[in-house]
Amino acid sequence: MINQLPVYLFTGFLEGGKTHIIQESMEDQRFNSGEKTLIILCEEGEEELDVSRFWGKNVYLETIENEEDLTQEHLTALGKKHRLDRVIIEYNGMWSLNTLYQNLPDSWGLYQEMMFADANTFLTYNANMRQLMVDKLLNAEMVVLNRTPDNVDKEEIHKVIRGISRRAAITYDYPDGHVEYDDIEDPLPFDLNAPVVNIEDQDYALFYRDLSEEMEKYDGKTLRFKGIVAQDASLGDKSVLAGRHVMTCCADDIAFNPLVCIFSEKTSLKTRDWVTLTGKIKVEKHKLYRGPGPVFYVTKTEFAVPPVQEVATFY
Repeated sequence: MINQLPVYLFTGFLEGGKTHIIQESMEDQRFNSGEKTLIILCEEGEEELDVSRFWGKNVYLETIENEEDLTQEHLTALGKKHRLDRVIIEYNGMWSLNTLYQNLPDSWGLYQEMMFADANTFLTYNANMRQLMVDKLLNAEMVVLNRTPDNVDKEEIHKVIRGISRRAAITYDYPDGHVEYDDIEDPLPFDLNAPVVNIEDQDYALFYRDLSEEMEKYDGKTLRFKGIVAQDASLGDKSVLAGRHVMTCCADDIAFNPLVCIFSEKTSLKTRDWVTLTGKIKVEKHKLYRGPGPVFYVTKTEFAVPPVQEVATFY
């Protein structure tokens, strides 16, 4: 993020409260003390930004109406058009966030990503547009539920969000102005302090998500899990990939989520073998990762039958 233009990303669906929070933020001198700010609007809701009420006056509004116009060239041009200190993006809830991630100029860096939703319609959106909901929750650092009714089902909302992200802070904003924070305990379904951490078949998706988000707490732990093998010639004859195919929301997003597994000697395991592996995780640099990642040093190998549900899920 060093020397990159900070980008504040506001995501969520129409009428979820994105425009309102941007308006409030820009009127607040603690957030807006005169920084040269480009606000990119990617959808048009009932509420419009009132620039005249912003505390600082160095604010530029630009609109991108079509997802295909969200290109690196276009964003770079907008950045050069104005001398900037930061960028705020109000993103369209119906667009994939990958479009933005893949087209951010190299000189721009995501500083904060927040999702805003109407608490009254959150579960309906999840039921009817699950893939888009996953898209918006996956990398959100904070989820703000606006217009929260007194009878809100916090348990169900918590379950939906935690099924996608264990790190996002969850906040409920009530019509009378008071705010409550989600404090539902969310223990892992396995004991990380056990001599051997046993990952049950039904818990693999949650384990892999938690490992991806908080690798450090797994460093040095001895684990046992069941997975399917995939050979990779680039790894040599003492290593394979082993893990599970994981479905986050629907069949279209099924992806193989493996660990790099290293054996003490040449292995005869073949692609599509099901095995139960015991070994120790070390967080270290590996050529398959851009930086440090989890490397599994195998101490015991057992052939296994596939789990009842071969594709792991969060439910």
